[in-house]
Amino acid sequence: MLDYTHEDWKSRAGQIGFRSKAFIDGRFVDAVSGKTFDSINPATGEVLTQVAECDAADIDLAVAAGRRAFEDGRWSRMAPGDRKAVLLKLAELIRANLEEMALLDSLDMGKLVTDAATIDAPGSAHFFQWYAEAIDKVYDEVAPTGPGDLALISRVPLGVVGAVTPWNFPLDMATWKAAAALAAGNSVVLKPAEQSPLSALRLAELASEAGVPDGVFNVVPGFGHTAGQALGLHMDVDCLAFTGSTVIGKKFMEYSGQSNLKQVWPETGGKSPNLIFADCEDLDAAADMAAFGIFFNQGEVCSANSRLYVDRRIKDAFVEKMIARAEAMQPGDPLDPRSKMGAIVDEKQTQGIMGFVEAGRKTANLVAGGERVTVEGKGCFVQPTIFDDVAHDDPLARDEIFGPVLSIVPFESEDQAVAMANDSIYGLAASVWTDNLSRACRVADRLQVGTVSVNTVDALSAQTPFGGMKQSGFGRDLSLHSLEKYTALKTTWIKYRA
Repeated sequence: MLDYTHEDWKSRAGQIGFRSKAFIDGRFVDAVSGKTFDSINPATGEVLTQVAECDAADIDLAVAAGRRAFEDGRWSRMAPGDRKAVLLKLAELIRANLEEMALLDSLDMGKLVTDAATIDAPGSAHFFQWYAEAIDKVYDEVAPTGPGDLALISRVPLGVVGAVTPWNFPLDMATWKAAAALAAGNSVVLKPAEQSPLSALRLAELASEAGVPDGVFNVVPGFGHTAGQALGLHMDVDCLAFTGSTVIGKKFMEYSGQSNLKQVWPETGGKSPNLIFADCEDLDAAADMAAFGIFFNQGEVCSANSRLYVDRRIKDAFVEKMIARAEAMQPGDPLDPRSKMGAIVDEKQTQGIMGFVEAGRKTANLVAGGERVTVEGKGCFVQPTIFDDVAHDDPLARDEIFGPVLSIVPFESEDQAVAMANDSIYGLAASVWTDNLSRACRVADRLQVGTVSVNTVDALSAQTPFGGMKQSGFGRDLSLHSLEKYTALKTTWIKYRA
């Protein structure tokens, strides 16, 4: 795939098939209402397929299937080694269908197919493999007690886990939730974003092929205000894992209180700062990664480094480097390996981004981009855009834009840089660029975020937790820590004759 041409990818895209029905209890089914909605390619405006528009009735069926599967133990009480073997097979099936999975996400939400093929789809396989390998390596505990007492502390699956995932990384976000929840022994009901349900539906089919029993992994496409709300309010859902906007994350917290007090694990918005200090010797590397940090995936990344704080002594020179990189990263057909950015997910998101850009023209200095463009007269594309000399209280520097828009703010001192970085309702991630080890550690300690990347951006792995602080939510994906939200601690106390 790495040597595919634009024509190769277009040819393969023309041959791909779409799973468009809900996947409930091991089979594809129409929505109970019979309704469908259009899945639209944002790069062309063309309708890819009509997808089942599920609502509360379908959520009821999926949750009931998940509950039956959990209670009869077909997965929840399967031997750890056997569950491990199934998820390892799923990882291999994702790898065997890598090209298809990459195309589904590229066509559905506009990301570069080369990114989907080299980052997203392989990442999904890796995360399933990683959690599969963890299944038989997570141990329970024996508490210290006196003679005649044996106290066992075990982690047990919760039951039915609801997962609501966003459109920016459709396959990966579905995997981040499902891999850990399934590894822990739960049943899963996944509601993918309505803008990008296709890879999740194919993932469910692959999971069934790998040996995940019927009813254990269900995918119910639909809209947030119907299917998503029904999942959040359902009295038989034990846990709800959510990635998306802060506003909707708060809604799910409300739904928990209105229903059965289900656990809710929100991973929500971000406005991540990137601090460039004058003692960073390799400013070209810093500029390369700063551009990646905001323009990768069209800026549609919750942890995108959208606030760039630069020491005033090097600010002008650094801005020139950023302009050059923005000019070299113009959007194009997502299926063209030569394209540097893809399409924005839909018309609504595109208009929202351009609203910020138009307002910013009046308050800051636009130095790069700022235009909506088309490819062959079609599509939702926005140029990589940079505003310089942005006031710290400008919406450009405060609000989550979720697009390729960078705000540059100068600072005079380390204290000022840290204070501005922390002055945000969000606390998901941050980056720090310095060759002073003491400064790197000192600033990292002071930043109020879930992940600090030093001399890189947006560092993550299966081994480390991903999530934030403040209104970025408190849910954690990845690492063994994510298993904690899909399990409960259970104590079994045994009295015996000593």
